[in-house]
Amino acid sequence: MPGYLFSYHKFKELYEMPIVRDEDEIAMKKLKMLIEPFILRRIKKEVLTELPDKTITVLNNEMEEEQQKIYLSYLQSAKQEAMSEIKASGFEKSQIKILALLMRLRQICCHPSLFLSNYKGESSKLSQCMEVMKDAIASGHKILLFSSYTAMFPIIEEELKKENILYYKLTGQTKVGERIKLVDEFNENENIKVFLISLKAGGTGLNLIGADMVIHYDPWWNLSAENQATDRTYRIGQKRNVQVYKLITKNSIEEKIYELQERKAKLIDNMLSTNETFLNKLSKEEIMELFE
Repeated sequence: MPGYLFSYHKFKELYEMPIVRDEDEIAMKKLKMLIEPFILRRIKKEVLTELPDKTITVLNNEMEEEQQKIYLSYLQSAKQEAMSEIKASGFEKSQIKILALLMRLRQICCHPSLFLSNYKGESSKLSQCMEVMKDAIASGHKILLFSSYTAMFPIIEEELKKENILYYKLTGQTKVGERIKLVDEFNENENIKVFLISLKAGGTGLNLIGADMVIHYDPWWNLSAENQATDRTYRIGQKRNVQVYKLITKNSIEEKIYELQERKAKLIDNMLSTNETFLNKLSKEEIMELFE
C-alpha cells in the first residue's frame, strides 16, 4: 500500500519524532489507529495457558574499586574519542567506531580481563553470579547462563571447576550433532547443573526444559534476543516455575542499556501492541547518553 503512511519525511514529521522524542500520545493514538488493522498480537501466556509462571528479577552489582577506576578512566577517554570521531567523520560514518567503544565499556562491567590481559583483580558481577548459582544448585535448580561474550566463559568455567560444579557449554563453534547431544544430556542428566550458552548461538532452536533458571550475565542490545534465549526453557513441556535473573552493573552502561530497553519496549507495547523487536537504530542523543 504505497503512500499509506506518507513519505518517510512526512512520517517522521507527523509520527516518528513526536512519538519517540516527545512521547506525544495523540500522535501515538493516530498512528496506532492506522496500523492496528494489520497487526495480530499473540501473547504466549494467552496461547500456552498451561505454562507455569515466569519471574524476571534484576540483580544489581557494584563494581570493585579497581574495576571502577578502570571503567571511569576508559569512560572518559571513550567519550572524547567518540566526540572526536563524530566531529571528523559525521555521526552516520562513526557508528561502528562508537559501538566498539561501547563494547569495551560493557566488557569492563563483565570482567576487566576481557579487555585488559594483565588484569588480576576481581569482577563484582562474576562474584555475584557465582553466589546466585551456588545457592540455586544447593536448592536443586538447573541453570542456563547466557552471555554475549564467549570469552567470558573460560573465566566462569574456572570458577565452576573450583566449586566442582558440572556444566556444559554451547557456542557458535559447537557442531550441530554435538549441540543435539549436549541438549539431550543436559535435560536428562541431573548431575549437570549449568549450561553456558552464547546468546547468538543459543537464541533459537533449542529445547532446554530441563532447566528452571535463566541467568543473563550481560544485557544485550536487542531485548527480543534475550527473550528468545529465555524461551529455550520457558516453553511447552516446562512444568516448573521459571526464574530469570538479569545481572546489571550499577552506575554503568549496562544500567543505561536496561533503561533504554525498558523505554523502547514500553513504546513498542503502546504503539504496535507487539513485542517483536527492540529498536532498529539508536539516535545520536541516545548513543551519547550511554557515555554519561
